[in-house]
Amino acid sequence: MGQPNQMERSRTGRHLTYSTVQIANSEIHQGHLVLINREHPIRQTSSSDRLLPLSTIPAIHTLHDGMRLDRTCLRNLANLLEACQGMNEVIAVSGYRTKIEQEEIYESSLADNGAEYTARYVALPDRSEHQTGLAIDVGKRNKDVDFIAPSFPDSGVYKRFKQLAARYGFVQRYKEGKESLTRISCEPWHFRYLGYPHSEIMERNDWCLEEYIDQLEAYPYEKNHLIFEDERSFAEIYYVAAETGTSTIIPLEECDRFLLSGNNRNGFIVTAFLDKGSRVHV
Repeated sequence: MGQPNQMERSRTGRHLTYSTVQIANSEIHQGHLVLINREHPIRQTSSSDRLLPLSTIPAIHTLHDGMRLDRTCLRNLANLLEACQGMNEVIAVSGYRTKIEQEEIYESSLADNGAEYTARYVALPDRSEHQTGLAIDVGKRNKDVDFIAPSFPDSGVYKRFKQLAARYGFVQRYKEGKESLTRISCEPWHFRYLGYPHSEIMERNDWCLEEYIDQLEAYPYEKNHLIFEDERSFAEIYYVAAETGTSTIIPLEECDRFLLSGNNRNGFIVTAFLDKGSRVHV
């Protein structure tokens, strides 16, 4: 497998043809690329129609019944487990949580583990990615699984899971060396769904999500776009700042399909895909 090609493309001097879509500014707080942390809490709860029970894929082992995930996240988790041959070795420990559930987990950890441990490993209510349905904690399947910090070794099927995660849209959200940015200690078991190719770009550059969201703001629609190409995809990625008022007009680069996500901060990220057969070199 060759290395993906990632570059900037200048828009200077091009004849531009594009369409637009109008989107409510409230959508800044929705999408696969939302940044959730202490400074950027959840502003909108996930609607139930976006969540799907893990029980719809019986081959996935779960720590408890009733676990749910964002439907796109779940589909790609199943594909990742198949690819790494981990269906029988990996257990899904925790998926979507309501605010009430996150409050209970936080208070329980304070009582059982103390304030220092809790601050390192448990997010405050409304600061937890689990409330989006886009985060999954995974562990080694055995009799005793630690709900807060499940064992997820760096060997065998678990290592293959980590190596293949980005190809299926996932990143290890909290890595060693990024604690000053994420404010959470290294968690080898916590994976966040962002979608491809964002996960691949982050892995190649060793960026955490805080760094990636900052980087994307350097690629507004009017200037250079972030271009990503490999054997699977050709995509232009750019940022559109939210306009004053209740909605924003999003310009769409010519493409075969696009994805739109808020960043939960100040604007929107557009990922415009060209099918490999229809790509035009400029």
